[in-house]
Amino acid sequence: MIVILKQNPKEAQVERLLSWLKDQGFDTHISVGKQQTIIGLIGDTTQVDIDLIRSLDAVEDVRRVTEPYKNANRKFHPRDTVVEVGKAGVKIGGGNFQIIAGPCSVESREQIITVAKAVKASGATILRGGAFKPRTSPYAFQGLHAEGIELLLEAKKETGLPIVSEIMDGAHLPLFEEVDMIQVGARNMQNFELLRLLGTLRKPILLKRGLANTLEELLMSAEYIMAGGNEDVILCERGIRTFETATRNTLDISAIPVLHRLTHLPVIVDPSHATGESWLVDPLAAAAAAVGADGLIIEVHNDPIHALCDGAQSVTPEAFDRIAKHVQTLLPFASHEEEGGE
Repeated sequence: MIVILKQNPKEAQVERLLSWLKDQGFDTHISVGKQQTIIGLIGDTTQVDIDLIRSLDAVEDVRRVTEPYKNANRKFHPRDTVVEVGKAGVKIGGGNFQIIAGPCSVESREQIITVAKAVKASGATILRGGAFKPRTSPYAFQGLHAEGIELLLEAKKETGLPIVSEIMDGAHLPLFEEVDMIQVGARNMQNFELLRLLGTLRKPILLKRGLANTLEELLMSAEYIMAGGNEDVILCERGIRTFETATRNTLDISAIPVLHRLTHLPVIVDPSHATGESWLVDPLAAAAAAVGADGLIIEVHNDPIHALCDGAQSVTPEAFDRIAKHVQTLLPFASHEEEGGE
C-alpha cells in the first residue's frame, strides 16, 4: 500500500502520520520527489482502513499495491536508485551508465593486471573477475578462490578500479571484505539463505537473473536482499534458456524497459553470457544501451583462445575498445525516465 501526500505537506503533519503508521505496526518507506511525496507501507495491510487514512489532512490518496515485491517496486520509490560502487563512488543508475569489464576467471597476476589496465584505458570503470567459478562440469576449472581475490585486489591497487566478483557460499564472505561489489550468479539467484545474508551487508550486490526465471522472480530475489536493509542492488539481464540452440542463451532485451517500469533499481546487461559468442557482444551491447540499460558487464581476456573459462565469449582488449566506443555513441538515445519520476 502507498500513501500519496498532498503537495508541500507540513513537516509536523508528516511526522505525526509516520508515527501513527508505526504505531499500527507498519514499516514505512518515504520517497520525496519534486511533485509528490509517497509513503510506502510494508506489512499486512489487509485490515487497514483506507478511508481513515485518506481523510487525514496531509493525505492526497491511498492505493493498494498488488505486486508481492515492495522495496524494489517503483510505486514505492518513483525515483531511480543510484548505486555507488567503491570508495570513489562510481555511480550506476539514474542516468549514470557504466561498463564493467574483465576476465571470466582470474587466472594469474599477469593476466588480471594486463586486462585491468587495458579495460580502464578503454573506459571501463569497474573491474570484474571470477575467483569462485560455478561450472556445469565438476572437472572444469573452478577458479583460484582466495588467491583469485588477492590478485583482484592487487589489480585494484594498480589501476584504482573498484572490483566485483561472484560469491557462491556465505562461508566465503570474509574473503570479500575488500571487494567493492558482490555478484550473485544466475545459479544462485534463488539461494534465499545467501540473499538474506547479503541483505545484512552495506555493500552493493549485483544480482543476475536466473537461467529460467521470470522478471517477478528476479525482483522477489532482490526483495530478499532489500528486506534485510541493503538497498544497493543492481539487476543484471544475462540471457535466459529458451528452445533456441543457435546461441548459448537468449538475451531478453525487452527485460530492460520492462524492469525499468516495474522497479527503481539499476539494470545492466551481460552480452557475453547471453550468447556465448564473442562476435555477438558488440551488437548486443549496442542494443542494451539503446533500450536504456544502466550499464554493461563484458568479459575481456588478453588471450581468449587459451582462457581457462569461457574463452569463446570473451573479447580481446582491442575488441573491447571498439565496443566501448560504439556504445558511447548510442547513450544519448538511451532514456528510461518514467512520467512522475525524477
